[in-house]
Amino acid sequence: MSHAMSDDQVAGELKKMTAFIRQEALEKAKEIQIKADEEFAIEKSKLVRQETASIDSQYEKKFKQASMSQQITRSTLSNKTRIKVLSARQELLDDLFEKARGKLADYSKDKGKYQEMCKNLILEGLYALNEDSVAVRARKEDYDVVRKAIEGAKTEYEKQIKGRTIKIQLDEKNPQPEESSGGVSIVGGGGKIDINNTLDERLKLLETEALPMVRTRLFGKNENRRFVD
Repeated sequence: MSHAMSDDQVAGELKKMTAFIRQEALEKAKEIQIKADEEFAIEKSKLVRQETASIDSQYEKKFKQASMSQQITRSTLSNKTRIKVLSARQELLDDLFEKARGKLADYSKDKGKYQEMCKNLILEGLYALNEDSVAVRARKEDYDVVRKAIEGAKTEYEKQIKGRTIKIQLDEKNPQPEESSGGVSIVGGGGKIDINNTLDERLKLLETEALPMVRTRLFGKNENRRFVD
């Protein structure tokens, strides 16, 4: 047979139940708080990593841009300097050959040396053409010297080439321009082959063939040059 609880007993039981529910609520709230703090810490860490990565990426991008800009500037300055140096060198070479061109006319003043040179130039043409009859062209003012040079070249050629007789004619119908620096042209092949041994042409050849040597003598060997002219 059950007994009815007194008011004090009911109050006590209610108090216990209230305390239990309150404790449960506090523990649940604490769990929620802990979980919320953990999630916040995770999200915060994630955001920090993202921002850090973004900053690093921006920094790297700007660093690369700055580095590239610096390389371009350095390369541009280097190229400009190189062009200036090459331009100055070319001006010096041009001036050198221009002075040489201006002195060409002096070679014909010493008649003895000039005659010997013309003889050798004619001989060079004779050996190259290897014909029985050739014509020689020269400036009108050089005709007397060139006639003697022709005789000397004919004698030496026939002496060197045994049993060979050659006819060398001074072509007075087609003289070299008076403004030229001298020298001769040897014409063969019925007028179709012209070996230009004028002093002006020889200097042009010298500019091309001797330029690498002259460049090296003046400026030294270029260590960055892989190929030789």
